[in-house]
Amino acid sequence: MITLDTLETLVAASLVLLLGRKMVSSSTLLKTYSIPEPVVGGLLVALLLFALRSVSPVQVQFDSSLQGPLMLAFFATIGLNANLASLKAGGRTLALFLGVVLGLLLLQDTIGIVMAKIMGLDPLIGLLGASITLSGGHGTGAAWGRVFSEHHGLAAATEIAIACATFGLILGGLIGGPVAGFLVKRVRLPDAKANPASAAPQSIGFEHPKAVQLITPSAMIEALALIAISLSVGTIIAHCLNGTVFELPTFVCVLFVGVLVSNGLSLLVGYKIFERAIQVLGQVSLSLFLAMALMSLRLWELASLALPVLLILAVQAVAMAAYAIFVTFRVMGRNYDAAVLAAGHCGFGLGATPTAIANMQAVTERFGPSPVAFLVVPMVSAFFIDIANAIVIKLFLALPIYG
Repeated sequence: MITLDTLETLVAASLVLLLGRKMVSSSTLLKTYSIPEPVVGGLLVALLLFALRSVSPVQVQFDSSLQGPLMLAFFATIGLNANLASLKAGGRTLALFLGVVLGLLLLQDTIGIVMAKIMGLDPLIGLLGASITLSGGHGTGAAWGRVFSEHHGLAAATEIAIACATFGLILGGLIGGPVAGFLVKRVRLPDAKANPASAAPQSIGFEHPKAVQLITPSAMIEALALIAISLSVGTIIAHCLNGTVFELPTFVCVLFVGVLVSNGLSLLVGYKIFERAIQVLGQVSLSLFLAMALMSLRLWELASLALPVLLILAVQAVAMAAYAIFVTFRVMGRNYDAAVLAAGHCGFGLGATPTAIANMQAVTERFGPSPVAFLVVPMVSAFFIDIANAIVIKLFLALPIYG
């Protein structure tokens, strides 16, 4: 067993990002389908480690202590950059997208239960291969897996949930770019979006992760302080809410605190967040988190999944792509922003919010910025989806089909 400590894991993640960048820049196919660099590098390393484990007793274990803080730091930057006035202006788009997301949750759980029934599996396994793990992610999957094991007697429910969430994370990063590329060909790009290079100076932010941004040391220190405050206060709030009816994932609390801090300082003392510093730190946190998460994937656990469960997940991936093309894109306006939203929906509809952001960045870096998508997707996927998913899951658990 080769065990890497925190610093060694950080070095490995940095090298994975460089590897992903080199592969994407050298591959016309990867650029054409807008596959995110962390997904390319991280998945390649995970495959190499899987092959190494298959032919030798050597195993590599990465330190995971930085993954949580990096993910929370990313969500803090999303919150700190959220302007409530802009959110109010985009209220109709936000409501429409939330309705689209709710429709996918219902579709995923219906597919999961129907396929489980067809193949003679417990319907609870179908739910684990549906919105619980795909739209919910690892945290939601682990929580419901424990419930299914303890209260419903489903053996290995947690292991199935984690494996399904991992499989979804991979697919979420792989299909978003191709779906968006397919849709972008069917819309007319405004002049600014047809030439991303010319639009970049006015649109630096999450849409242009590689744009050069001038930052002073004092601005960076201020940004780090604001992120640290968001993480600390958000974590305390999440801890206080644990076990109550208002319990929320820690990243939601951190994002919410970031929104309150940035908008509160602006309203009370006129302090304006230095967005460029926040955006750079957010992009660094996102890239490192995705690299660490993907290079640490235990692909042999996916290989051990029963064929019927893998079949359920394959059908869910096809359904996600079809839903993004025929529902998300059309409902959200059949334009460029709708195509970027569809890429983001693939990311968190099968994986997680960071995957959604990476998908959208890969698209906007190639075709131009989409401020609407980068406003709406984080708010829906972080604030609203967990609440909506919990309601939908309980609705399906109330059906008289379990026993």
